[in-house]
Amino acid sequence: MSQKTKLNYVPSIRRFPSYLHIIRAFQRTGEPYISGTWIANELNLEPIQVRKDLSITGIVGKPKKGYPVDQLIAAIEHYLAWDIEQRAMIVGAGNLGSALTGYQEFRNHGLHIVAAFDSDPLKVGKTIHQIQVYQMNQLKEIVERMKITLAILTVPSPYAQSSCDAIIAAGIKAIWNFTNVKLKVPDDVIVQREDLSSGYAILSVMMRTKAKLS
Repeated sequence: MSQKTKLNYVPSIRRFPSYLHIIRAFQRTGEPYISGTWIANELNLEPIQVRKDLSITGIVGKPKKGYPVDQLIAAIEHYLAWDIEQRAMIVGAGNLGSALTGYQEFRNHGLHIVAAFDSDPLKVGKTIHQIQVYQMNQLKEIVERMKITLAILTVPSPYAQSSCDAIIAAGIKAIWNFTNVKLKVPDDVIVQREDLSSGYAILSVMMRTKAKLS
């Protein structure tokens, strides 16, 4: 499947982690099959949407039975590439970077943070959740030695682009951007921007709307 085709499935991909959470909980019941309707009801979705999403993974349900639970979990994880280890680094060992370094759920998805970098000499040489903090001028050396393929960027905004440039110069082609800066990168570099304020904006409006209705 081409990169362009996969991008057309972004809404479905965003729902897959919720599917996995529901299916894993169901797995503990010991039942061998799960229906798309059951998943839909748990997540307040339409059954046809769930079946359409799951079809992307290539799995096919059985009439009147549903999807084999173990195979469905494996199919979603494989589609998300969560069955492959990704070695990552944090660039910006501040509060957010430290919090992400300690987020153990990443490992359940194949994401292993193996190094952190910062320009603050007070942080360099220390460890965060057993992860060593290195100097920024060590990027290329550590990336090559630890076979890192993904950078998680959590530096203050004024340093975002220069840090991004250093990351790319070190050979990284995928950046998870937690800054509010739109990064300028070559065409062969993938950037996923994580705008935390957008999620809060939606929650804030929903809270205000609910208050008006009550």
